[in-house]
Amino acid sequence: MRMKLETTTDQSPFHAEFESEEEEEEEEEEEEEEEEDDDDDDEEASSLMSQSFSPFSAANGDAAAAAAAEEEVSVVAPPLNFAMVDHGVFRSGFPDAANFGFLRTLNLRSVLCLCPEPYPEANMEFLHANGIRLFQFGIDGCKEPFVNIPEDTIREALKVVLDVRNHPILIHCKRGKHRTGCLVGCLRKLQRWCLSSIFDEYRRFAAAKARISDQRFIELFDIFSFKHSSASFSC
Repeated sequence: MRMKLETTTDQSPFHAEFESEEEEEEEEEEEEEEEEDDDDDDEEASSLMSQSFSPFSAANGDAAAAAAAEEEVSVVAPPLNFAMVDHGVFRSGFPDAANFGFLRTLNLRSVLCLCPEPYPEANMEFLHANGIRLFQFGIDGCKEPFVNIPEDTIREALKVVLDVRNHPILIHCKRGKHRTGCLVGCLRKLQRWCLSSIFDEYRRFAAAKARISDQRFIELFDIFSFKHSSASFSC
């Protein structure tokens, strides 16, 4: 009697477990490969993004730099106590380099300085570069009670101011208060302003530093020698 051997297709538990481990390893390898591919895609996309946006960023940077430069150029600062006296006549304190841009907008033809000190080299270079003529009538800046305002000097300075060929003209001293205030006050007398209005204007610039001696000088200033001069500069 022969025995019939039957073969079974069922795998042993050990064999099944081994195959399961192999499948898990293959799946992990596939996942790692997919992650690497995703990383490569992200890096490539990031590179493309940076390349595509770099011209835009550069353009924005150039525009911002240009705007900043334009803003810096457009900023102008007037000198201390700057004001318009009349058409073509201005007054102020002593201008410095920070005020040159503003003064350039006035298209000045002349500057009248009432300080006795030598005019600064930087200011002289600015005047020469812009074709501006300098008139200097030195008056010492003394404090009361030692104030001595030379009437002859004020008269000579007034002649320059009254000559429209020198306009536009800027009158200035150190602070634009006392010496400039006296000259402008005498000009107002020529323009037939009443004394109260002249003194109000003087005190507006001199403020707490207003001097009785300056106002007395303006009040007593004789305009007889200018009676035939025109003190109206309006167009």
